[in-house]
Order: sequence, then structure tokens, then C-alpha cells
Amino acid sequence: MKIPGLAHRGYPKKLPENTLASFRAAMDLSFSHLELDVQLSKDGVPVIIHDTTVNRTTNGKGKVADFTLEELRRLDAGGGEAIPTLEEVLLLAKDRVLVDIELKQSGDLYPGLEEKVLEVIAECGVSDQVFVTSFDHYSIQRMRQLSKEIDLGLVIYGATPSVFPLAEQLGARYVSVKYIYLTDAFVQECGERGIQLIAWTIDDEEEMRKLRKRYPNVWICTNELDKWKQCVTESV
Repeated sequence: MKIPGLAHRGYPKKLPENTLASFRAAMDLSFSHLELDVQLSKDGVPVIIHDTTVNRTTNGKGKVADFTLEELRRLDAGGGEAIPTLEEVLLLAKDRVLVDIELKQSGDLYPGLEEKVLEVIAECGVSDQVFVTSFDHYSIQRMRQLSKEIDLGLVIYGATPSVFPLAEQLGARYVSVKYIYLTDAFVQECGERGIQLIAWTIDDEEEMRKLRKRYPNVWICTNELDKWKQCVTESV
């Protein structure tokens, strides 16, 4: 059975985050979705890394935007893994698992990021397997202007009623919220509006069980894949 949840950057509790090995491990556990982070290399290639610098997750130093793809590929992202491209991950996931592509756009940090991501999605033939999200809602607005078909989502920290008119305006079908802000009223309104709610990032087993019992239709994003899988299988 598929485990209804988002594998946060793959399986970072066991393997280096946002690497092909980490994503393979999540797929082997039958998670329904991968969640990943996209930035742009100096030469305009969408790459999978969370931070705007390579400092924390590789043996290098500096901003992602200052490295060409070739230079990024020379870095060790942990255990000998390389920083993958969006294309590599989407081809790995193709016909196997759905993907939440989070754009790590911040204002004008990555000009053209939205266009490049859409190009890769089209080239890989996975438009029906992905949705694109971001904390930067102007970036999601640009995605909608570029494509009327792509599925979109809004990432927010705290729950707010202002997200609903924006989601309707953009035709965004997903809303991701920090889990501590979930309330019965917010969850109910998402359901009434046909929005799939995603709660991030839950790693505590007790919190997982509470959420699973109270809001069974809410997806969670987690680093603790084995814990969530156990929680889901126990409740089936």
C-alpha cells in the first residue's frame, strides 16, 4: 500500500537529504510523495538543495547561485552522493511516485527559476505527477501566469484566512501549513474548498498519532518515514 505522506527531502534521517539515495529510500518505503527543494545553478540548471548556500549539506562553501552545475556536481553532498538535478529526480520518480517541487525562490534571487522548472517538468513528461509550491507566493503567481495547467500549492507558516482567496485566484489545490497551527475550522474550510492540506514537518510519534486520528485526510510531511509508516499501517 502507498503511505499517504510527503517524504521530506527524501529520507534525511538515514541518508543525505535531497540526494538520489535519499529519494530512492523513500520510494522503497512506498511513500506517496517526495518533497524536494529547487534552486538554480549559475548556468541556469534547476538543482535539488535546500539552503541557498552549499555550506551545511556539502563539503563546499559558497552560494548555490555562484556555482555552475559542473562545479556543484564535484561537491560531496554526503556519503559520496552528488547534488542532483531536478531532471534526475523527476526521471527517477517517473511512473512511481508523486513529487512536491518546492521553489526556493526569495524575491528575485533566481530570475527565470519558474520557467526553467516548467521546462524540466515538460521535458520529463511528468506534468501529471507533480505540483509546485513555495513560501514565495509571487513565485507561484508567476508559475500560474506561465502555465494554466500545472498544479500549484501555497506554503505558509501560520494558518491565515487570507490564503483562501489567493488559492482560489491562482487555482492552487494544495496548502502546506506548519502543523501546530491546524484547527478544526481551518481543516474544515480546506475540505470545503477542495484544498488538500499538508502539515509540516512532523517527526514526533505522539504528534503523528494525534494528527492521524483527528485529521485523517491531512497529509503530513516528515523526516521520520518509518514512524509515519508504522502509524498509518496501525490505523488501517
